[in-house]
Order: sequence, then structure tokens, then C-alpha cells
Amino acid sequence: MIIGPGSTVIFHFDIKLSDGSAAESTRVHNKPAKLQMGDGSLSPAFEAQLGGMAAGDKRTFTLAPEDAYGLPNPDNIYYVDRSKFSADAPAQVGMIVGFAMPDGSELPGLIREVVGESVTVDFNHPLAGQTLTFNVEIVQVIN
Repeated sequence: MIIGPGSTVIFHFDIKLSDGSAAESTRVHNKPAKLQMGDGSLSPAFEAQLGGMAAGDKRTFTLAPEDAYGLPNPDNIYYVDRSKFSADAPAQVGMIVGFAMPDGSELPGLIREVVGESVTVDFNHPLAGQTLTFNVEIVQVIN
């Protein structure tokens, strides 16, 4: 079976940054990703690269930031009072902190800056704004 509109695709992927360093891989824990083509979870440009592939096929492609994880959104940068952090887990630049959402889920934020009593937290995806190279291997296609 080949990948087409509405197909369910199980696949492994590796993501590399423009400098060649590894950013993410499903192979680390041998847990492939699952995608329903057209459900909006991945960009149309990413899905277009998978179209026509079949189980066992491999492909490497590069996507611009707007076709991968998007461009950083300045509305996803928040300034939080330093007192919101505990003495056990003080705010430190580079730290990823989980913030509780009203629905009970947790949203990770990257601490970008700590100045005085103000902590700058970035809730953009860590790969936003990056040109990325994807190496995909199709494990299974379900139509």
C-alpha cells in the first residue's frame, strides 16, 4: 500500500539541525510515530514528502522553518515573577520547566533570561525557527 490522503502511517524519523547535529529520533526508544494523513498534526509540506511512499521506503528531505515547526511566535514569550519558582527549583537560564494548564495538562517552557525578579519563559517549540533535515523510514501504511 502506498501513502495517500487519509492513510495512517507508522514511521521512524530522525531530525537533524542545519549544523548536522541530532535533534530528535524515534529510534532512540524504538517507538515509531503514527500519523493520520490530513489530520493537521504535521505540516502539508511534511505530508507531501510522505505521499506515494510505501512500507520499507526511506527518504531524506529538508524543510524550511515555516514548513517544519513554524517560526517563533513572540506571543509565546511570557514574563513570570521569580517568586513563582521554588527554592528547590530556582529559575535558571536553559532550564525547561513544566507549567500546569487549567485543563490539568503540562506545558513545557524554556527559561531564556533571568533579570532581577523577572524570568523570561519561551513556550515556542524548541525547534521553531530551525531549518531541519528529516530522515524517515516507513514502517507500515494502513489505508
